[in-house]
Amino acid sequence: MAVYSMTGYASASSQAQVSPGDEAPARGAGVTVELRSVNSRFLDLAFRMPDELRALEPSLRELLTARLRRGKIELRLNTQRDADAAWPQPQPDQLNRLARLESTVQGWLPKAQPLSVHEALQWCKGNAAAERLDEAALAAARTCVEGLIEARAREGERLVAILMERIVKLRELAAQAAPLVPQVVQRQQERFLERWQQALEAAGAAQSMSADALRERALSEAAAYALRIDVAEELSRLSAHLDEIERLLRAGGEIGKRLDFLIQELHREANTLGSKASALELTQISVEMKVLVEQMREQVQNIE
Repeated sequence: MAVYSMTGYASASSQAQVSPGDEAPARGAGVTVELRSVNSRFLDLAFRMPDELRALEPSLRELLTARLRRGKIELRLNTQRDADAAWPQPQPDQLNRLARLESTVQGWLPKAQPLSVHEALQWCKGNAAAERLDEAALAAARTCVEGLIEARAREGERLVAILMERIVKLRELAAQAAPLVPQVVQRQQERFLERWQQALEAAGAAQSMSADALRERALSEAAAYALRIDVAEELSRLSAHLDEIERLLRAGGEIGKRLDFLIQELHREANTLGSKASALELTQISVEMKVLVEQMREQVQNIE
């Protein structure tokens, strides 16, 4: 199953079908639908369309909610008509009705001016063209939604590649950190021995403590220190989180919220690693890990 980004764009156009016996009004009438999508915690829909097609909003909303789960989606719907469509051929019933209305008005208002050709054509437009555009608008919207899904899938593939690359780098950093702890403990043990010896010599008590006792005390201090800086548990949990993220990316589907939670856990482990680090090498590894995790967070926020 694919991984979908919440970022994408698509557009589609459709021409109105010619109605039987009424070819002129439908000629040249068409609809263009544009869909823009950005990341959002939930599915947030916004519609920009002419008032004549506002009645289509429930159908368009149903179409979008059936195919999309998350994202801030803006749908723009525009109509186009050429000169013939803008000035349709008046129908006889329309002209008869208009003549009767004009006669009635002039009967009551003798000084009223007769209708001009422009006014008559404007009146004869009616709502017939808008009605014929409904199907064209829905057809364009369906095509546009499929285009948006394809665009989001392509962007999702790019995000997966970026996240997989970051996972590899985090594993490399974890592998570098694991052998550093014993080395740090060994260096600290040597420092303890040296400092104890210096302290005893300064106090004139070098002879009062045997070499074995001195070593035992240093080893005890080093063991306590090793417990404080042990990051094996953090590295183990970090590896487990990376395994789960990789599994989700390969499985695909609606994984954005689960990935967001796992990224928080990765950040927690990297922070703990940094707080326990007493060596410059471990501190640098922790900083690099947090940079990579933050980069992953930015990408995961765009995944559906």
